[in-house]
Amino acid sequence: MKIDAQHIDEPGLVVLDITAADEETARAVMAALEQRWATSGVTPVRSEPGLPGVRARVYADIRRPSPCHAPTQGESA
Repeated sequence: MKIDAQHIDEPGLVVLDITAADEETARAVMAALEQRWATSGVTPVRSEPGLPGVRARVYADIRRPSPCHAPTQGESA
């Protein structure tokens, strides 16, 4: 899958390609990332014939914490 330059055109923007054994694991990883940073959320999970596991792509801005993430003591927002 091609990465569009607009998704990484400045520091702090990342594209994460996730490969997992099953859909449940892939969704759990995306949900955990969403708790930490501003992300594209839980995206569709796909499987490709002949390749093991399932895949998903998440776009994230690691400069912006998730609205539901409260910093813990000693951690910056």
